[in-house]
Amino acid sequence: MWPLLFCSIISVAVTIERLAYFAIKSTRYREFQGRLEKLVKGQDLVQADTFVSFHRSPLARVAKTYLSQLARPTAVRQEAATREASVQLTHLERRLPWLSIIGSLAPMIGLLGTVIGLVDAFQQIELAGGQVQPSDLAAGIWKALLTTVFGLIVALPTLAVYHAFDSRVGSLALQMQWLVAHLNEWTGDPERDWLGIPAAVPAAGASKPTPLTDVSEG
Repeated sequence: MWPLLFCSIISVAVTIERLAYFAIKSTRYREFQGRLEKLVKGQDLVQADTFVSFHRSPLARVAKTYLSQLARPTAVRQEAATREASVQLTHLERRLPWLSIIGSLAPMIGLLGTVIGLVDAFQQIELAGGQVQPSDLAAGIWKALLTTVFGLIVALPTLAVYHAFDSRVGSLALQMQWLVAHLNEWTGDPERDWLGIPAAVPAAGASKPTPLTDVSEG
């Protein structure tokens, strides 16, 4: 029972810590994406940087990394944003394996306690020379089965919380992929001046260069 109590304390502590973390880092994707789209398409990069810096979500960190690389080619921007997304996923998944381990181990610990209790009960029957009442045997088995019950009580909520958090992490991973794809789309127009340097657009009325022709002699 003591190992089960220890596992339950860890499970509750990790659950509370992760709930607080996800609450702080959460943001509404559609609202965030819509606001960022207006700023980026309007080339208001200073305001866009201020906007993403204000948010604490992983989406904001990925967007900030991408915007800081606008002087680089698109492939380099996407690689930097993908790398930052993997870092954010590492933070999101922190301590979640503890819940998975506890959810798997708790029933095994409970079953082990039950087996040990049954061994003790039958040992007492042997020492008593078989002179035991059915009520005594039932009491020993009842006490032994308590560890299995408490093991399941610890394991079931822990696994439910783990899968809920894991689903949330998967959703955030998809949202970060979508955001990088949107940023590639919004900044992929070659006519836009992202670095403050005018784009090389031919002047109106300028004549096109005459292609070279192969003039044969004679």
